[in-house]
Amino acid sequence: MTDDSGATSHRAAHLELDEQVADRLRDRLSVVAERTVTAITAEVPDYSGTLTGQMRDKIENAVRIALGTFLQLVERAEESDRSTPLNRALEAAYALGSGEARSGRSMDALLAAYRVGARVAWREVSTTTVRSGLSAETVAEFAELLFAYIDELSAASVAGHADELASAGRTRRRYLERLTQQLLAGEPEDVLRRSAERAEWPPPHTLTVAVLPRSNLRAVLAVLNPHTLESGEDLPGVELAEEPAVLLVPDMHGARRRRLVTALHGHRAALGPARPWTRVAESYQRVLRTLALDLERPADGAPLDTEAHLARLVLGTDPAALADLREQVLRPLAELAPATAQRLAETLRSWLLHQGRRDDVAADLFVHPQTVRYRMGRIRELYGDRLNDPATVLDLTLALAFPPPPWGVARA
Repeated sequence: MTDDSGATSHRAAHLELDEQVADRLRDRLSVVAERTVTAITAEVPDYSGTLTGQMRDKIENAVRIALGTFLQLVERAEESDRSTPLNRALEAAYALGSGEARSGRSMDALLAAYRVGARVAWREVSTTTVRSGLSAETVAEFAELLFAYIDELSAASVAGHADELASAGRTRRRYLERLTQQLLAGEPEDVLRRSAERAEWPPPHTLTVAVLPRSNLRAVLAVLNPHTLESGEDLPGVELAEEPAVLLVPDMHGARRRRLVTALHGHRAALGPARPWTRVAESYQRVLRTLALDLERPADGAPLDTEAHLARLVLGTDPAALADLREQVLRPLAELAPATAQRLAETLRSWLLHQGRRDDVAADLFVHPQTVRYRMGRIRELYGDRLNDPATVLDLTLALAFPPPPWGVARA
């Protein structure tokens, strides 16, 4: 807290207040404090039902101490160190503002209470000073000093409130960051629930992971649920041209997913599946696996949706096993020239995917239907009755579900 006590202390040095007047004012402190709290309760709605019982006694005592400090400041006007009593009052005001922030109230109510308190206190104090025979000039100086004192107390409370909010905000951000990392790491449910409670984060039904360039983050967050969590760490096993950000978006399952796709449109994002919030690590891992496949991005700017690439993800789970399967089921083509083997493999793939419809295969390969008939004749010669075996057809379908690498290229 900064030391702002100089202005009031300096003004107090020029105010002459005899001992009798000071004693009369001191005798009125309890009455002034009681009437001040009564007025605050009546005029400031946020305090109408809170300043009762012990709380009212504490506030009245605080008002007495504040006004007593003011009188002490005036009485010690000629001393060299006039800041000591005021510093204590400012510290108390700072703590009051901090407490209001912890209670979840804004400064509006406390500043209104200060205004009401200043008015009531001056009404009581001015009556005493006038009746004591002080000159109009001295009464005016007294009023100026009193309101300057209240302003300094208000400023100290504002500083306490702001500092508490900043500190609480930093603490909560740390808790949210820790929760996010625990969610992505797949920590046990009991750990996640404790962390969510500590971070004051309301658990949703589901979370969906989205990864996008950090440069696009602000625009996307502006249209998402305010409880969306965010992480900025590097993605394991994935290399991206830009620094990535990971979002955990609440309750975008079912029909709501379309809204999330729309929000991510044009932002070069990758989108995982919705999962129960304690299992969002599954969504994160699926996004990582999809990005590792280095798939071509949709040309229309839509996000790379993992739900549209499930088959490729399944087949990409064990690349070595897929390569072995291809080598095994395509062995009948191994003795052919690479170009011929490549054409026959492509034809066999299209024939499987189009369930043997010759015209559809020809359109897919941009060849004449007779060419398809000729190639399939060659393939039947090589495979024989195995093409009628469901197990062989399944293996071939899996092996050729996606175009294989050029024939003869060594596998990783």
